[in-house]
Amino acid sequence: MARKKKNSALEADEPGLDISSLIDVCFLLLIYFIVSTSIKASEQDVNMMLPSPGAPTEDDSQIQPFFIKIDSNGVIWQGAGGASEQLDSDPDDRDVPLLSQRIELYKQGCDLSGDTPVVQVKISGDAKQQRAVDCLNALAKFDITSVTFTDLMD
Repeated sequence: MARKKKNSALEADEPGLDISSLIDVCFLLLIYFIVSTSIKASEQDVNMMLPSPGAPTEDDSQIQPFFIKIDSNGVIWQGAGGASEQLDSDPDDRDVPLLSQRIELYKQGCDLSGDTPVVQVKISGDAKQQRAVDCLNALAKFDITSVTFTDLMD
């Protein structure tokens, strides 16, 4: 019995570890990293108003809509029907430089005539949606907000 008293007395003398200050330091580090981290935007904020079904259309525009077609291979075409022209054929090129040049020219023409630029996009059902996002990013770069998705271009 004497031994047990001696062991319990030794256990009471052992120092304890107070972790309350460690928790405070962890929270301060967490707050520091949250505040100091910058979030990189991977896509542009595309503020586009898509037309609702059955919405009235304005036919007083003097300039024709800009037609974009994305086929199943990710190739971007400009124009409709037999007048379509292949622009960007590399689906891995996210910048779509030829499309951007055409959009810029179209936007300048609309600005000179005082019309609102209108773009119609046709996307093949087998196309990767990233390619459509690339086109929308190119349109947003030139502040074109009137975009219609269609299937009536051919």
